Amino acid sequence: MMNQKSTSVQQLTGGIATLFKANKVTHLQGHGTITGKNEVTVAKGDGSKETVKTKNILIATGSEVTPFAGIEIDEKLIVSSTGALSLEKVPERMIVIGAGVIGVELGSVWSRLGSKVTAVEFLGHVGGVGIDMDVSKTFQRSLKKQGMEFMLNTKVTSATKKSNEVTVRVEPAKGGEGKELSCDVLLVCIGRRPYTANLGLENMGISLDERGRVSVDSHFKTSVPNIYAIGDCIHGPMLAHKAEDEGIVCVESLVGGKGHLDYNCVPSVIYTHP
Repeated sequence: MMNQKSTSVQQLTGGIATLFKANKVTHLQGHGTITGKNEVTVAKGDGSKETVKTKNILIATGSEVTPFAGIEIDEKLIVSSTGALSLEKVPERMIVIGAGVIGVELGSVWSRLGSKVTAVEFLGHVGGVGIDMDVSKTFQRSLKKQGMEFMLNTKVTSATKKSNEVTVRVEPAKGGEGKELSCDVLLVCIGRRPYTANLGLENMGISLDERGRVSVDSHFKTSVPNIYAIGDCIHGPMLAHKAEDEGIVCVESLVGGKGHLDYNCVPSVIYTHP
């Protein structure tokens, strides 16, 4: 199964590389920093740097896993959503911190593969903020039939690695007597945050909002006229299809078009079975 996953990833990334080549897009691999209004400097893996001059800059850096204060992810016993895709074996017991979209997606995968999965959620429902409550209740019943367990209105206060297992301390969200749970793998899924650090934004005077997202207007223009931003690093749901459409609308406007994106028509999705 993991080999099939790796093959799929290679095919998808290879397909993007082919599209770059077919459309004459130059691919520079490394960490990009905006070092001028019309300049991006790329720090490459071999230690070298390359500076690119450009008319416009589009920030599409996406998002990263939100860390849980006091819990260090090692991608072995305590994993993020990234590590959960590469476990070497099916854990006998898994605890998931967070029963939002990513938590129920990955938790249900490992549950169907045979792991005893318990999701600990601060809120009183599954599926995350904004989900329809009727859908949430029906969804939770379906997952419970598959074997997933839920501890709602519950918060995690700490997690400690002991030999080959993790001890997780939980207590009621509103306070009260706590207890300890044990698992073979702890999956931390408390959300994602925009990836906007170390991009040179502050040096350029590019404004961020209170959640660290790049502030843009209706044409995805930042506070610097020729610098734009789309996707997870700006406002709106963190969804690939939303970012894709924003990219199309933004680039079309750069070449004189009048693209528009109606966020009321962006569908939400949770990938589980059912």
